Amino acid sequence: MSRREPDEPVQRGNLEPGDEAQPVDTTKGYETSDVNILGVAKVMIAFGIFAAVSGLAAYGIGKLINTYIARQDGPQSRWSHTVDLRPLGNMSSNPDMQNKMSKTIQQFPAPRLQTDDGLQDLADLHAREDLLLNNYSWADREHGKVRIPIARAMELIAQRGLPVAPAVNRAPVMTGDKVPQVDIPLTNGFARTGFESDEAQAIAERGRVAERKK
Repeated sequence: MSRREPDEPVQRGNLEPGDEAQPVDTTKGYETSDVNILGVAKVMIAFGIFAAVSGLAAYGIGKLINTYIARQDGPQSRWSHTVDLRPLGNMSSNPDMQNKMSKTIQQFPAPRLQTDDGLQDLADLHAREDLLLNNYSWADREHGKVRIPIARAMELIAQRGLPVAPAVNRAPVMTGDKVPQVDIPLTNGFARTGFESDEAQAIAERGRVAERKK
């Protein structure tokens, strides 16, 4: 049997066995059926119950966490109790204090925040290293120790050689073991950054422009 109400209009695509399609009245220009108020009310009540239960559960969990933290912290003392600063009001503006703060900020000690992702700092570091590697400088003036350029140091090593280390007595290699071989590295591990390469090219270009102008 059909479970359709006597006054319910039947449309195509929503028929049950034994039903016959009825024409839809479109003369009024609007939907003539009513909204299911009971269903909407049930959904709203379900949402309200869910919100209330969730709120109570969250409140209970928060109380448990606060109680656990308070138990871990122990009883409050005069050094740990909360002070209400609202009765003190806002602090008055002090120009002298503001000037001191601005000077302190301007003279903030290193390391400071980098404004260019550290590229310029790294280039400056490499420039200082180049000065030490390629020039003479005092290592210890009191004892007469001087740093020499690395190119000159390599020439002296090539002429004089390196001191020979005494032979080390090693235990015989056991079966299946091999004597470790030290391979010469393909690079010294140092390379200029892209920022430094671009700066070097810009400086060289400015030098060529200056030479043309002369």
